[in-house]
Amino acid sequence: MPDTNVTLAELLIVACSEAYRNNGEVIATGIGPIPRLGASLAKLTHSPELMMTDGEAFLVEEPVPIGPRAYDARRPAGYLPFSRFFDSAVWTGRRHAMVSPTQIDRFGQTNLSYLGGTYDRPRTQMLGVRGFPGNSIHHVNSMFVPSHSRRVFVDGEVDMVSSVGYNPDRRIAGANFADVDLRRIVTDLCILDFGGPEHAIRLVSLHPGVSAEQVREATGFAVAMTADSAVTPLPSEAQRAIIRRLDPHDLRAAVIKGNPPADRSR
Repeated sequence: MPDTNVTLAELLIVACSEAYRNNGEVIATGIGPIPRLGASLAKLTHSPELMMTDGEAFLVEEPVPIGPRAYDARRPAGYLPFSRFFDSAVWTGRRHAMVSPTQIDRFGQTNLSYLGGTYDRPRTQMLGVRGFPGNSIHHVNSMFVPSHSRRVFVDGEVDMVSSVGYNPDRRIAGANFADVDLRRIVTDLCILDFGGPEHAIRLVSLHPGVSAEQVREATGFAVAMTADSAVTPLPSEAQRAIIRRLDPHDLRAAVIKGNPPADRSR
C-alpha cells in the first residue's frame, strides 16, 4: 500500500534527480527549489560525480541546504566565481541546467521574454531572454513546470523564442545545431522527453493517479505517446530522508498549490 504521506513535491524532486543520472562530471544547476533539490539528491545518491556550486563562488561536495542556513557550514571544494563559470562550464558544455520557462512549444523552444503583442509592444514584459540563447546551444538543458497547462505548453510557436529547440523550420542552413541537447521535462502531471518525431515532446511516464487524457487536455499540442506509458515511481523513504535534510524549512511544500499527495488516485 502506498505511503499517503508522500507528497507530490517529493515525487517531483526525485523525478528531477533522475534527469542527472549518468551525466558524468558536469555542473548540475537546478533553478528553483524543486530542481535544486533534485540535483542535490542526485549528487548524494546515484551520481556522486556531479559537480555543484553553493550558488555564489564555490564548488561544493556536500550540497548546501536551501533556506536560511549557517554559511560557515559550507564545505568549499573549489573556487568558481561567476566570472569563471562561463569558461569552465557553460561554453565548454560541462553543465546540465534545469529551468522553468514561461512557455514551451512542441519542439522545446522556450520563452521567458514577453507574452502577447509584438517585440516592440509586448502585452506582458518579463525577464528577457537572459542566458537562454547561449545555454541552449552549448550545454544540456532540462525543464521543470510546476503547473502543466496550455498556457505553458502552447499551440504553434512560443511568443518569443528565447532558447533553441528542435523546430526544423528554425534550422538555418550552415549553422551548427549539434550541441542542442534537451533531455527531460518534469511537470506536476508527468515526465516528458524529446523522443517524438523530429525530437518533438513525448510522454515518458504519468504520475500516480494521472491519466494520459489529463495530459492531452492540459497541453496545447499533440503529445507523442508510447504504447504503454509508465507510472512515475514514488520516492523511497531513504530519498525522502535526504530531501528533508536538504530542505529543513519545507520550502518544497509551497511550490505546488496545496502540496497534494504524490498518488492522486486515492
